[in-house]
Order: sequence, then C-alpha cells, then structure tokens
Amino acid sequence: LNVDSRFHCGCCSTSYMCGTFVLVLVLEVNSSSGTHPLSCLQEAPGGDHQSQEIIWRKDGEEEEQRGNVYLVQLKKSLGGGNYSCHSREGSLLNYTLVLIQEKGIMGRILVRNDQEDYIKCSAQNYNGHFHCSWSWHPNRVSRVAFIKAWRVSNDGQCSVDKGVQRWTCPSGSTTFVCTVEQSGDRISCVDQGHCPYSEETQRISVSVYVVTQHFLLENYSKRFHLFDIVKPDKVSVSQVNSTMIQWSYPPSWSSPSSYFPLRFQVAQLRRGCSGCDDPCADFRPAKTRRVQTTETCHLKVWNKAKTVCVRATDALCNSQWSEWSHVRLRRHKKNKKVKHHPSRQAE
Repeated sequence: LNVDSRFHCGCCSTSYMCGTFVLVLVLEVNSSSGTHPLSCLQEAPGGDHQSQEIIWRKDGEEEEQRGNVYLVQLKKSLGGGNYSCHSREGSLLNYTLVLIQEKGIMGRILVRNDQEDYIKCSAQNYNGHFHCSWSWHPNRVSRVAFIKAWRVSNDGQCSVDKGVQRWTCPSGSTTFVCTVEQSGDRISCVDQGHCPYSEETQRISVSVYVVTQHFLLENYSKRFHLFDIVKPDKVSVSQVNSTMIQWSYPPSWSSPSSYFPLRFQVAQLRRGCSGCDDPCADFRPAKTRRVQTTETCHLKVWNKAKTVCVRATDALCNSQWSEWSHVRLRRHKKNKKVKHHPSRQAE
C-alpha cells in the first residue's frame, strides 16, 4: 500500500455535521490493501487516550472500533467517508472527511471532450474573467469538492465560502476568485489583479477537484494564457439596404478596439435556408472574404447572396473564432410585366 496524505480545510459533506470545522484528508492509494490511522484527540504527555471510551462513527453509523486511534480500512477505491469520534455521552470530539484518490487513474468522474481534454476553458475578452466547463460521467453522482487557481506558485491557501461554492486563492500580487455555477459543470473565475494592457508572461493554472458520492476524488487541471482561450462573442450583423450589410464589435469585447482589433470572416451563401437554425454551418459559402477593421464595417454583398454570415477572431494572435452570426437578405422583387394575349374570336 502506498499512501500519500494531503490536508485541506473545507466543510463537511453531510448535513448533520454542517457548521463544524472539518479536516479533509486525501489518501492517495494504489491497488493494494492496507490501513491508515485516524487520531481523535492529541496525545497529552503521560496521557492515555486509547483507554478512554471513545466511540467512532462512519457516515453516521457506529463502528466496533473504540479508542483514540481508528484504523481506516483501505482497499482500492474503498475506505473513504465521514469519520467522527464521540465521547461516551455522545459529544462530538473530532471529525475527518476521508477522500480516496487512486494513483495513476483518471477519467472515472469526468469524460473527455472533442479535443480530448477533460476541461475546456474560454474567455470573452482580456479583462481577466474566464470560464471552465466539463462533462460528468453519466454513471456517477459527483460534485465539485475544491478549486484552486494560481499564476506564480501553488503554495497559497484558498479559502471557501461554502454557501455559494466560491473559492478565493491569493497568488503573488493577485487573487483568483472562482465560483461553481448552478449547473454544477462550469466555473466562473476572475484574476482580480490582471491588467489587460500589459504583456501576459505567466500562465494561469486551474485545478478542479471532484468527488463522487462514494468519496472517490480526482483532480483535473488546465494551464493557459488568456490569449490561448479567448473567444469573442457573436458579432451583431444587420442589413442596411438591399445591397449592403453592416456589423460591429461584440459589446463584451475589450476596448479600445484600436488596441484590441478583431479580424472578421464574411461568408455569402447562395441559399437562404429559412428552416435552418444555423445556415452558416449547414452550407458551403459561395464567396468568402476576411476583413480587419477597428470600426463598424459595411460591406456590399453579392447580388446572388441570400444569407451572409460573419464571425470574428483576435487579429493579433491565433485565437478561436466566434460563433457565426447571420442575416437573411431581403431583396426587393421586380414587378414582372404581364403579357396580354388577344382573345380568340369564336368562329
């Protein structure tokens, strides 16, 4: 058995213990069986807590083991739980949440996305805000246990507001604040000390610890610069007249646009596809062009185009493209001349 102990401060995961200070013990184990001791009270010089009548409970159920030291039985991913020790009269003496992390095993709680990553992060701009999301394994009931974010080093201690699942992590001259969104599969973070006008030299590191209902813990991490994950919001595109369209920068994009320029791709489709949710993705464009501008842009459209699609990317780095925006063109129909045929006279 190879056991590696790490300690974090957190809050309890069971309702009957809420409000109590909790020690969270993470045990990294391999496939062997073994035990790990838990102490109820600190040994005083000359004291003998082992002889005291100390009662242990696991997940609220009383255990047979007695005394100051309890041996947690470890077998593969089993052994985690809520361990509490009590006096003979029933008073709570100590409480430890034991989580199990299997060495070298990943992917039991989260599943990979299309890019073969467990976590996907993106930012709408360079203001220091970003989001990270993931997909839960469909056969496990899981939740976020702990979040940590940093730039300089991983030595800082994060504090948690358990009421709203918000973690605050000091890191060098800045502080990261990350909150789990209501869906449970996405976090919103902000680097409170980030300056969008200075060069970003150090990467952001994010670690998300997730745990199952059976106390199995896994840690998923992601490292990136903001310019690696920035993805502009959809641009606003509209038709000016029968031959002209215009679009503008997304309101959420960093300003001024002269310092944060965008490059645009314009696709013109021959088909209108009135029944399509996203005609930009369903059809190959007949004409495309790329435009870089810091202002609202106007473009004369092809006379055969029925739909125009526009998307944006950071002009200064190889960032993600925004989602397509599109406008279906309204053309003025020309009046057709009606030909009059002379009526035949009955013979």
